[in-house]
Amino acid sequence: MNAEASKEPTNRLVRRAQDIWRSRPSLKLRRDRFAMVCLAIISVYMLVAVLVALGVIGSDFADRVGTNYQSPGGESWKLWLGTDRQGRSILVRMLYSTKVAFNVGFVSALIGSLVGSLMGAVAGYFGKRTDTFVVWLYSTIQSIPNLLLLIALSYAVSRWLEGGLIVVYVAFGATFWVGPCRVVRGEVLKLRESDYVQAARAMGYSHGRILLLHVLPNTLHLVLVYFALLFVAAIKSEVILSYLGLGVQGEPSWGVMINQSRAELINGYYWQIGAATVAMFGLVLCFNVFADALQDALDPKSL
Repeated sequence: MNAEASKEPTNRLVRRAQDIWRSRPSLKLRRDRFAMVCLAIISVYMLVAVLVALGVIGSDFADRVGTNYQSPGGESWKLWLGTDRQGRSILVRMLYSTKVAFNVGFVSALIGSLVGSLMGAVAGYFGKRTDTFVVWLYSTIQSIPNLLLLIALSYAVSRWLEGGLIVVYVAFGATFWVGPCRVVRGEVLKLRESDYVQAARAMGYSHGRILLLHVLPNTLHLVLVYFALLFVAAIKSEVILSYLGLGVQGEPSWGVMINQSRAELINGYYWQIGAATVAMFGLVLCFNVFADALQDALDPKSL
């Protein structure tokens, strides 16, 4: 009896996973071959980030492995993309930067999606003064050019905190919630008048329970799409801030590599900026394509 009871939650999870796999959005997404190729490339990037985080590769990004400005190619795999002005492996630094990109993208997108969806749900559900305040807040933030706001926030936060990823997280988290908040609010304005929400109110459910169990789950498709979009936006914004010297400090990132290669490019040493640009372009392109395919698959009008 106890063995059967312990297996029941596992069986429910398995059945739920099978239902998701066989669902129309999943089938439509898997039929998009270009999106699946992009997902495979994203998985390779993710594998590299995990290996760097585990210390398997990339931990020696500051080590000197060759002469200064060594051209791409060599016996060691670390010299395949050449070296920078300090003789450090560009390939190793590019691989390490993949971990930084995923850290920034995932954490920033998670903060923006969670904060934005919660604020949007609360504003749309309760309405009145709560809705007015939230709309005023995100309208004010939207009226400021995004890049200028990120630069100002990064500079202000860096005065209080030591340089590092925490500065990027705070700056991005303070701005990236606006998009999910606006979209989720609009969806909740429609959902709050639906029959099942009215039935939940008639049964005496609390507002918190209705929001968490009946309203927010029906906005998940919007949040997932915006998470992917924010992931890409965070990576691009980090590169810009790091290029300006306001982003990542003390470790390599694609923006740091591009910033360091400015003087090198004038002298004809193009391999560092080329490696960082190609790596960033590949990840951003694949995520954009996959996000578009995901949005099409989850669009209620296409189901």
